[in-house]
Amino acid sequence: MGGKRLLSGVGTRVSLMEKKRVSLVEDFQRYFTIERAATPAQLESVYRVRYRVYCEEFHYEPVEACPDQLEIDEFDAHATHSLVVHKASGMPAGCARLVRADEQRLMPMEKYCAAAIDQDIIRSFDGRRDTLCEFSRLGVDGAFRRRPGERESRFGEISALEFSTREQRTFPLVAMATILSALALSEVIGRPYCFAMMEPFLPRLLRRSGLMPRPAGDLIEYHGSRSPFYWETREGVSTLEDEFKEFYDAILADFTASTASGQHSPSVKSDVL
Repeated sequence: MGGKRLLSGVGTRVSLMEKKRVSLVEDFQRYFTIERAATPAQLESVYRVRYRVYCEEFHYEPVEACPDQLEIDEFDAHATHSLVVHKASGMPAGCARLVRADEQRLMPMEKYCAAAIDQDIIRSFDGRRDTLCEFSRLGVDGAFRRRPGERESRFGEISALEFSTREQRTFPLVAMATILSALALSEVIGRPYCFAMMEPFLPRLLRRSGLMPRPAGDLIEYHGSRSPFYWETREGVSTLEDEFKEFYDAILADFTASTASGQHSPSVKSDVL
C-alpha cells in the first residue's frame, strides 16, 4: 500500500461530513467517475497514475525501470483494476487493483513478505484459494492530494489545472472511493477474502471509517514498515459508517450493472500494454 500522504484525507472525513449538507455520493459524483478499468485506455491511465505515485513521487520503484512512464509488474496479468477519473479534466485521480490467487499462483505479499504472514491463516484457504485476492497498488495522484489554495506542483500539467473550492473539498474522498471500488470489485469477481500489506496508520484510519481489517501476521520492513491484514468483504462493508455504506452500494450497483451488460466481459482485451 502507498505512503501515509496517499490517504491522509481519509482521516479528515468526519469534519468534512459535518460541514456537508449534500450527500457524499451526490457531491463526489458531481466531479468524479469510478470505473472498472478493463480497456487499454483505462489500463494505461491506471499504470500512469502508479508511475507518478510509486516511481516519481515516493520512489518505491525505479524510474529507469519504466521508460514509457507506465508502472506495470508481473501481477497485473492476473489482476482486476479500478480507476477514479476527474470528470472536467479527464485526468485519472486514483487507482487500485485486486490480484487474484489460485492453487499455484502466489499473491504479491506471499512472494515478497512471506516471513511476516501467519501461514496458518493462509493454509486455512487450501483448496479454496480461488476466493482470495490481494488489494494493492493503491495510488492517488498528487494533484488530488493538494490542499485548497496550493498552486505549485512539480508535475507541470498539474500546476496548470484550476479546481473550484467546492470540488477541492471532495479530494480527500478520492482515496476512500478507490478503496471502496476495490471492495466492490472483490464482490463482482467473486473474491470475497482480501489481503493487503498496510502501513501502521492505515488500519486505524480504515477502522474510523467502519472497515475492520483483521491482522494476518507481523510487522516487516518492505518499502517502510508494513503488516499483513485481511477481511471478508460482506462482513467488512456491513460495519461501514452510513455515508460510506451508501457510497459503497452505489459503486457496487454501477459495477454490477456494467458487468451484466457485458461492458467488462472477458472478451475485452486488457493485455496490450
